[in-house]
Amino acid sequence: MSPLSSPAAVHAADLVVFGGTGDLSMRKLIPALYHSDRDGRLAPETRIIAMSRGGLTDADFRGKVDADVRDQVPADDPAVWQRFLGRLHHVSVDVGGSDRSGWSALSRLLAGHEQRDRVFYLASPPMTFGPFCRELEAAGLVTPHSRVVLEKPLGRDLPSAQRINDEVGAIFDERQIFRIDHYLGKETVQNLLVLRFANAFLEPIWNSLWIDHVQITVAETVGTPGRRGYYDQAGALRDMVQNHLLQLLTLTAMEPPARNDREAIRDEKVKVLQALRPIQEASEVDRFTVRGQYVAEGAMAGYLDEPGSTPPTRDSERVETFTAIRAEIKNWRWAGVPFYLRTGKRMPRRVSEIVVQFKDVPHSIYPGGSPNRLVLRLQPEEGIQLHIMAKEPGAGETTLKPVPLSLSFGETFTTRVPEAYERLLSDVLGGNPTLFMRRDEVEAAWRWIDPILAAWEASPELPEPYPAGSPGPAGAHELLGRSGRAWHEEA
Repeated sequence: MSPLSSPAAVHAADLVVFGGTGDLSMRKLIPALYHSDRDGRLAPETRIIAMSRGGLTDADFRGKVDADVRDQVPADDPAVWQRFLGRLHHVSVDVGGSDRSGWSALSRLLAGHEQRDRVFYLASPPMTFGPFCRELEAAGLVTPHSRVVLEKPLGRDLPSAQRINDEVGAIFDERQIFRIDHYLGKETVQNLLVLRFANAFLEPIWNSLWIDHVQITVAETVGTPGRRGYYDQAGALRDMVQNHLLQLLTLTAMEPPARNDREAIRDEKVKVLQALRPIQEASEVDRFTVRGQYVAEGAMAGYLDEPGSTPPTRDSERVETFTAIRAEIKNWRWAGVPFYLRTGKRMPRRVSEIVVQFKDVPHSIYPGGSPNRLVLRLQPEEGIQLHIMAKEPGAGETTLKPVPLSLSFGETFTTRVPEAYERLLSDVLGGNPTLFMRRDEVEAAWRWIDPILAAWEASPELPEPYPAGSPGPAGAHELLGRSGRAWHEEA
């Protein structure tokens, strides 16, 4: 089976979710697992076991899921919903505490099923990953058929990421560790590889001879209400760039793998990260990076005034809610091609996209033309657009107009486009690590990010303010404007 095709995870498994009553579980994991059940990708014996401090019984947890999740999934098959609820169990656990009853209860629940695949999904803060894994080993729950899934962020810098990897790696082999980035489960991301490596016309021009620059944008219209405690510790660079944006960059820039298997693709992604030109000196950080923080505009609160958040501290003023970076890849394919990375909160539109801007034709015989552009939209409406030049109908002088050749996944394919977590959970249950990050990949990303973080922390400058609902600080536009370029801002 091709590693990029979804495995049919129909063999029995026990999926244990730490933080099983939390926001991620209720919004993403449980709905994704229901769709997998509905589509026949869960074996009849597969169980979903939530662990939390909630003190819930199985019946309590099933009632919570019925109340909180039912309106997020199709209501056309009540029998499937009841079957799905029957898979659910709950175990209360005191991680790191003296009460061992929860671990004993989990041991009893799993006893007799040692030959099943066991997936431990850690939907919890990264500082809990090591303690959880040690508790699992102490309870005798780690088997050769076990896997562990780690949610991002994996640490807050290279030393903390290495420490987490060491702690988890002391219990689980690398082949058993699945570091998840849900962006890699999106259909458009997977189609990027198919677009490049299964179509003859594109790969010959996927290089510095034909491409002027690449833009990768993940913009959100929401702010951080109720989340300042987390965001004060993370910021946009840790929260989005180190994982999501760099993952999109590697898939865009990677060399064709020698074969389509789970390690060859990850090998090529690591090579891209290792080829990133370091941004280390303070002068380079000032020149190639921009950081901003949204301020109040109209009815929208600023970052320091978001309702429901913890009171701002002195450090809150230094937190970036927006960042833009000009990155370069030092290899033959991409020498001289800038990659512009941009992410921010309280932006005018919610969009995740990769824009490949081609160079202009060497000599144009028509006035008014513009270079071709390939846009891969990850959200909100997944699809691909190739912008080409065409003649406007009519007699007389030839007038050119850029028009898109569009592929909308929702309009083209009759099958339902699955959510990213559906694909990734199926891959975990099927033991396919292709769309998950390897240890060396995570640590290579931190090696590139850490000098930028250090320079920002040493700088007396505060993030540049930008009005909530605007396209970001002026410095972000100057970052491209210095070379005569501009951000892609399609409405």
